[in-house]
Amino acid sequence: MFRNLLACALVCAPLLAHAQPAPPQDAWKARVIETLPLLGHRNWILIVDSAYPLQTSPGVETLDTKAGLPYVLQFVLGAISQSKHVRPDILMDAELPFVPDEDAPGAAQYRANIADLLRAYPIQSLPHDKIIATIDDAGKIFHVLVLKTNMTIPYSSVFIRLNCKYWSDAAEARLRAKMAAAGAR
Repeated sequence: MFRNLLACALVCAPLLAHAQPAPPQDAWKARVIETLPLLGHRNWILIVDSAYPLQTSPGVETLDTKAGLPYVLQFVLGAISQSKHVRPDILMDAELPFVPDEDAPGAAQYRANIADLLRAYPIQSLPHDKIIATIDDAGKIFHVLVLKTNMTIPYSSVFIRLNCKYWSDAAEARLRAKMAAAGAR
Protein backbone atom coordinates (compact mmCIF):
# COMPACT_ATOMS: atom_id res chain seq x y z
CA MET A 1 0.00 0.00 0.00
CA PHE A 2 2.73 2.45 1.02
CA ARG A 3 4.72 1.62 -2.14
CA ASN A 4 1.67 2.32 -4.28
CA LEU A 5 1.16 5.71 -2.62
CA LEU A 6 4.83 6.52 -3.01
CA ALA A 7 4.83 5.50 -6.67
CA CYS A 8 1.69 7.57 -7.30
CA ALA A 9 3.26 10.58 -5.58
CA LEU A 10 6.43 10.28 -7.66
CA VAL A 11 4.44 10.03 -10.90
CA CYS A 12 1.95 12.81 -10.01
CA ALA A 13 4.38 15.32 -8.52
CA PRO A 14 5.72 16.58 -11.88
CA LEU A 15 2.18 16.86 -13.22
CA LEU A 16 1.03 18.88 -10.21
CA ALA A 17 4.06 21.12 -10.45
CA HIS A 18 3.02 22.07 -13.98
CA ALA A 19 -0.65 22.42 -13.07
CA GLN A 20 -0.07 25.70 -11.26
CA PRO A 21 1.31 28.37 -13.55
CA ALA A 22 4.32 30.31 -12.35
CA PRO A 23 3.60 33.94 -11.51
CA PRO A 24 4.44 36.26 -14.39
CA GLN A 25 7.94 37.73 -14.34
CA ASP A 26 6.53 41.23 -13.95
CA ALA A 27 3.99 40.45 -11.21
CA TRP A 28 5.95 42.82 -8.97
CA LYS A 29 5.15 45.70 -11.34
CA ALA A 30 1.45 44.98 -11.07
CA ARG A 31 1.78 44.87 -7.28
CA VAL A 32 3.54 48.27 -7.22
CA ILE A 33 0.82 49.82 -9.40
CA GLU A 34 -1.92 48.16 -7.34
CA THR A 35 -0.45 49.14 -3.97
CA LEU A 36 0.79 52.67 -4.68
CA PRO A 37 -2.64 54.38 -4.47
CA LEU A 38 -3.07 52.88 -0.99
CA LEU A 39 0.31 54.05 0.27
CA GLY A 40 0.94 57.44 1.83
CA HIS A 41 3.46 59.31 3.92
CA ARG A 42 5.38 57.03 6.29
CA ASN A 43 5.00 54.01 4.02
CA TRP A 44 8.14 52.62 2.40
CA ILE A 45 9.17 51.01 -0.88
CA LEU A 46 12.57 49.34 -0.77
CA ILE A 47 14.57 48.27 -3.80
CA VAL A 48 17.13 45.93 -2.32
CA ASP A 49 20.05 43.68 -3.19
CA SER A 50 19.66 39.91 -3.29
CA ALA A 51 21.05 39.34 0.23
CA TYR A 52 18.63 41.74 1.93
CA PRO A 53 17.05 39.87 4.85
CA LEU A 54 13.44 38.71 4.87
CA GLN A 55 11.91 40.84 7.62
CA THR A 56 9.17 39.52 9.87
CA SER A 57 7.40 42.70 10.94
CA PRO A 58 3.71 42.33 10.11
CA GLY A 59 3.59 45.24 7.68
CA VAL A 60 6.55 44.16 5.57
CA GLU A 61 5.70 42.57 2.19
CA THR A 62 8.60 41.13 0.17
CA LEU A 63 8.55 40.31 -3.55
CA ASP A 64 11.34 38.79 -5.66
CA THR A 65 11.57 40.79 -8.88
CA LYS A 66 14.32 38.67 -10.48
CA ALA A 67 15.36 41.94 -12.15
CA GLY A 68 18.23 44.39 -11.96
CA LEU A 69 18.18 47.02 -9.22
CA PRO A 70 18.47 50.05 -11.57
CA TYR A 71 15.58 48.73 -13.68
CA VAL A 72 13.32 48.21 -10.65
CA LEU A 73 14.30 51.60 -9.22
CA GLN A 74 13.47 53.37 -12.50
CA PHE A 75 10.07 51.68 -12.62
CA VAL A 76 9.23 52.57 -9.02
CA LEU A 77 10.37 56.19 -9.35
CA GLY A 78 8.32 56.48 -12.54
CA ALA A 79 5.22 55.14 -10.80
CA ILE A 80 5.72 57.50 -7.86
CA SER A 81 6.19 60.48 -10.18
CA GLN A 82 2.83 59.66 -11.80
CA SER A 83 1.06 59.64 -8.43
CA LYS A 84 -0.77 62.71 -7.20
CA HIS A 85 -0.28 62.03 -3.52
CA VAL A 86 3.25 60.83 -2.69
CA ARG A 87 6.84 61.82 -3.37
CA PRO A 88 10.02 59.88 -2.56
CA ASP A 89 12.50 60.61 0.20
CA ILE A 90 15.59 58.57 -0.74
CA LEU A 91 17.84 56.88 1.81
CA MET A 92 20.93 54.83 1.05
CA ASP A 93 23.50 52.96 3.08
CA ALA A 94 26.38 55.11 4.30
CA GLU A 95 28.66 52.12 3.68
CA LEU A 96 28.23 52.13 -0.14
CA PRO A 97 30.86 54.81 -0.92
CA PHE A 98 33.46 52.68 0.89
CA VAL A 99 32.76 49.36 -0.90
CA PRO A 100 35.80 48.75 -3.16
CA ASP A 101 35.74 47.03 -6.54
CA GLU A 102 38.36 44.59 -5.22
CA ASP A 103 35.81 43.18 -2.79
CA ALA A 104 32.67 43.81 -4.85
CA PRO A 105 33.38 43.96 -8.59
CA GLY A 106 31.26 46.63 -10.25
CA ALA A 107 30.74 48.72 -7.11
CA ALA A 108 32.30 51.88 -8.61
CA GLN A 109 30.24 51.56 -11.79
CA TYR A 110 27.09 50.97 -9.73
CA ARG A 111 27.77 54.10 -7.67
CA ALA A 112 28.10 56.13 -10.88
CA ASN A 113 24.92 54.61 -12.35
CA ILE A 114 22.85 55.11 -9.21
CA ALA A 115 24.09 58.70 -8.81
CA ASP A 116 22.89 59.37 -12.35
CA LEU A 117 19.51 57.70 -11.73
CA LEU A 118 18.97 59.65 -8.52
CA ARG A 119 20.46 62.99 -9.62
CA ALA A 120 17.10 64.76 -9.24
CA TYR A 121 16.62 63.64 -5.64
CA PRO A 122 18.33 64.54 -2.38
CA ILE A 123 19.79 61.39 -0.84
CA GLN A 124 20.14 60.83 2.88
CA SER A 125 22.90 58.40 3.89
CA LEU A 126 22.62 56.42 7.12
CA PRO A 127 24.38 53.31 8.46
CA HIS A 128 22.69 50.15 7.18
CA ASP A 129 21.76 48.90 10.66
CA LYS A 130 20.02 52.20 11.46
CA ILE A 131 17.97 52.02 8.24
CA ILE A 132 17.00 48.39 8.95
CA ALA A 133 15.90 49.27 12.50
CA THR A 134 13.86 52.23 11.20
CA ILE A 135 12.13 50.04 8.64
CA ASP A 136 11.51 47.31 11.20
CA ASP A 137 9.80 49.85 13.46
CA ALA A 138 7.82 51.31 10.56
CA GLY A 139 6.67 47.82 9.54
CA LYS A 140 4.91 47.40 12.88
CA ILE A 141 2.31 50.04 11.98
CA PHE A 142 2.89 51.00 8.33
CA HIS A 143 3.13 49.01 5.09
CA VAL A 144 6.61 48.41 3.69
CA LEU A 145 6.94 46.98 0.18
CA VAL A 146 10.31 45.27 -0.35
CA LEU A 147 11.34 44.57 -3.95
CA LYS A 148 14.30 42.17 -4.01
CA THR A 149 16.51 42.39 -7.06
CA ASN A 150 19.33 40.28 -8.49
CA MET A 151 21.95 42.84 -7.36
CA THR A 152 25.04 41.28 -5.77
CA ILE A 153 26.86 44.41 -4.57
CA PRO A 154 26.58 44.92 -0.81
CA TYR A 155 25.01 48.08 0.61
CA SER A 156 23.49 48.91 -2.80
CA SER A 157 19.85 49.03 -1.70
CA VAL A 158 17.70 52.12 -2.22
CA PHE A 159 15.17 52.86 0.52
CA ILE A 160 12.25 55.09 -0.40
CA ARG A 161 10.23 56.60 2.43
CA LEU A 162 7.09 58.04 0.93
CA ASN A 163 6.14 61.58 1.80
CA CYS A 164 3.12 63.74 0.98
CA LYS A 165 3.40 65.26 -2.50
CA TYR A 166 0.92 68.06 -1.93
CA TRP A 167 2.32 69.15 1.47
CA SER A 168 5.96 70.20 1.59
CA ASP A 169 8.44 69.90 4.43
CA ALA A 170 8.56 73.72 4.54
CA ALA A 171 4.77 73.90 4.89
CA GLU A 172 4.94 71.38 7.73
CA ALA A 173 7.65 73.42 9.48
CA ARG A 174 5.57 76.61 9.18
CA LEU A 175 2.51 74.80 10.57
CA ARG A 176 4.47 73.44 13.55
CA ALA A 177 5.96 76.89 14.24
CA LYS A 178 2.47 78.46 14.26
CA MET A 179 1.20 75.74 16.57
CA ALA A 180 4.14 76.18 18.95
CA ALA A 181 3.64 79.97 18.97
CA ALA A 182 -0.02 79.42 19.85
CA GLY A 183 0.89 76.99 22.63
CA ALA A 184 -0.72 74.06 20.82
CA ARG A 185 0.80 70.61 20.88
